[in-house]
Amino acid sequence: MSLKIRLSRGGAKKRPFYRIVVADSRSPRDGRFIERIGVYNPMLKREDPNRIQFNEERVRHWLSNGATPSDRVARFLGAAEIIPMPERREQTKKDKPRAKTLERLKEQEEAKKEADAVAAAKASTEEAQAEDASVEEASVEAAPVEETQAEEAPVEETPVEVVPAKEATAEEEPVEEAQAEETPVEEVSIEDEEKKEKQT
Repeated sequence: MSLKIRLSRGGAKKRPFYRIVVADSRSPRDGRFIERIGVYNPMLKREDPNRIQFNEERVRHWLSNGATPSDRVARFLGAAEIIPMPERREQTKKDKPRAKTLERLKEQEEAKKEADAVAAAKASTEEAQAEDASVEEASVEAAPVEETQAEEAPVEETPVEVVPAKEATAEEEPVEEAQAEETPVEEVSIEDEEKKEKQT
């Protein structure tokens, strides 16, 4: 018969309390046991001395008779320096993604980085083009302002010439209006030619 020193659960739902017992390995967890040698109350703080209590003399007796402690009890006994502290077993890796999944994730990250780099390059070129366009617009806006001023000047002159025409006789009005319409056109064309010469 193989003996185990293990925990037997007691207590209420969500309020566990364990007994440290020596039992046959074939008996159920909370079932028949040979001897109760201590208690473990996980509800207490780690620093509390009543958290883990056991009879050290009886533990040594059962260890000498061939009882093997469970992982948790072995840690308790190692902390109490009754036995050497057991090595922690490596945790299972079943919750971690597999190799192919990791490779796929790496490829997705690389593709995302490349897409971000391309987007950043596009944005910088668009900004540069926008700056160039704004500089060109500023120079273009300065030129039309001069043109509009030149166009407005003849329009202001025409009503001045039309006012004396109203004072004149009805027969002379059409002739003076024709001359008034011709003069602004000539002035605009002269100004346009001057601007073209300045630009070249």
